[in-house]
Amino acid sequence: MVPVEIDQIEQVPDAPAVFIIWPREEGAQPYLGRTGLLRRRLTRLLKKRDTPSKILNLRDVAGRVEYALTGSQLESTLLFYRLARTHFPDSYLKMVKLRMPAYVKLILSNTFPRVAVTSRVSGGASLYYGPFRTRAQAELFTGQFLDLFLLRRCEENLDPRPEHPGCIYGEMNMCLRPCQEIVTVAQYATEAERVSQFLKTDGLALIDKVSSMRDRLSEDMDFEEAAKLHRKIERIRQILTLRDDLVCDIERMHGVAVVPSAEVGVLHLYVIRRGWWHGPVPFELNAAVGAASLDRRLRDAVHSVPDKNGTASERQEHLALLAKWFYSSWRDGEFLEAKSFEELSYRKLVNAVARVAKATVGPGAHT
Repeated sequence: MVPVEIDQIEQVPDAPAVFIIWPREEGAQPYLGRTGLLRRRLTRLLKKRDTPSKILNLRDVAGRVEYALTGSQLESTLLFYRLARTHFPDSYLKMVKLRMPAYVKLILSNTFPRVAVTSRVSGGASLYYGPFRTRAQAELFTGQFLDLFLLRRCEENLDPRPEHPGCIYGEMNMCLRPCQEIVTVAQYATEAERVSQFLKTDGLALIDKVSSMRDRLSEDMDFEEAAKLHRKIERIRQILTLRDDLVCDIERMHGVAVVPSAEVGVLHLYVIRRGWWHGPVPFELNAAVGAASLDRRLRDAVHSVPDKNGTASERQEHLALLAKWFYSSWRDGEFLEAKSFEELSYRKLVNAVARVAKATVGPGAHT
């Protein structure tokens, strides 16, 4: 953050920035803001007024100002979030206007695992699949993909017994009916593992298994049954189209966002590792002659970011920030997703850097 005295605000750039106005009074809360035109915003907040006005004015209480120029909406959002979390621990989520997205949650801590739609990521033994653009989309996907399995859909903590009344899904043979002790805990766990693998592999595990069965039936000249399995594969692929673009097992949520920076000739790389944001990592476009190739420099920059382990609530907020930016109409730059850093395509990343560099005409280009 760059400090500036109150009487020197006319010297600050009129560019996008995040700023803090610190009060003269010890212990008083600062004013945190972000703007597309820093000088104009500070002038409005801090200029001397001869007559009373309903417009917010902090001239009489302000002691100093700190600011950081930003080159993209993503940088502005992440910096504002970090400062708000530091200085306003009780109200920062409201300040950032951060809405938690929806996930499909496979609850593995239950003796008889089940699936639920939730907007809360906890640290328990569960698999989270998301983030979805809306809760309605997550619920639609859940209802459709569960038709492929025999997992229970009830929400109760089961007390299995033969006289249990069961439910409609059991009557329709769409559930293994653990409530009525039709299957053992181990048998039900096998079905839960199939669901887990379906989510972890984005459906590929099930598609591969059904495809192998279809091919064997074709080789045995059982074309009627092979056709049924082919239709099932098409159905699985249709269900997978109900996912939003970011959706995956959050343990495999990796990627790199390439965005402009406020510095000419420099881009910022923001790295996502297992759902946590890291960065910015400055990346100079005009490397010296004889320097490493663009591909090698990108690899070094991305892998210089250490893995991070924080609280479950912090991870939930980082994922919400990703969803807020990625699904927004104001998204800038480019995001390259990968299920692991070994799968990250640096050829695509080089092309993304080239496109963002070409579209960036200088500081403030994102406004």
